Amino acid sequence: MQARDILDKISLSSISKRVAHLFPKLRKDLWIAQINKSPADYVKEKLKMGLMAGLTMAVLTFFLVDKMNKSYVWILVSFLAFFSIVFFTMFKTARSKVIKRQKDIDREVLFAGRFLLVKLNAGKPLINALMDASKSYGVANKYFQSIMHEIDIGTPVEEALDKAVKYCPSSRMKKILFQINNALKIGIDVTKSLEAALDQIAEEQLIEIQRYGKKLNSVTMFYMLGAVVMPSLGLTMFVIVASMMNIDADMTLFIVLAFFLMIIEFIFMTVFKSIRPNVNI
Repeated sequence: MQARDILDKISLSSISKRVAHLFPKLRKDLWIAQINKSPADYVKEKLKMGLMAGLTMAVLTFFLVDKMNKSYVWILVSFLAFFSIVFFTMFKTARSKVIKRQKDIDREVLFAGRFLLVKLNAGKPLINALMDASKSYGVANKYFQSIMHEIDIGTPVEEALDKAVKYCPSSRMKKILFQINNALKIGIDVTKSLEAALDQIAEEQLIEIQRYGKKLNSVTMFYMLGAVVMPSLGLTMFVIVASMMNIDADMTLFIVLAFFLMIIEFIFMTVFKSIRPNVNI
């Protein structure tokens, strides 16, 4: 019995539960990312991936160490290193999906809010407007679908909106839902609160575009210097100096230089993509 108790304590399931308790926000991230797993099951799956990667590399390291007559400590180092890398990389899957959904919603939030505003100005009740929004296209409609699902099972509209605000990854969508819910609780006109929130979001997006224009000018200048002018002039000067000093410049050298130029281009492409505002007006 004691041996069984010890095995139960060190089992993967119990370890997964203990690790899941270390990440209190994991349950919320899984719900937002629409991953239908409990935190313990999610952690257990990632632990298995990490263990498989660690054991695989440990076996390969064993043959390498045995052949080179090196210390067997490298087997443990290899296992821990690859286990940690794979586990923490795969563990970030839920968070990366949350960030992706946040960007997708932020890109469509203005259209979704204006769709609601048009329906409300047309004289439709809020529930009917939410129902129409849940049937529209785009990513934001899934959150309206979750609101309608809560309402359909008997949850009051205010509580359904509160839950949607709590689990929505987009701060802008939260602002729209909060203004609607706040107007319902106070008893004022929903359209005025929604219109004010949409105007504020549109102004924020316009400011982001203006900031992007300023950043783009600076990054473009560095791109012209670092990826166009300096490589072309530097390569020309190198060819001239190499010919004068009889330096042997073979094809391998030019391939290496081309490889570094490709890395520089990739870095600048990543920078251009990262500074682009996530708006769609």
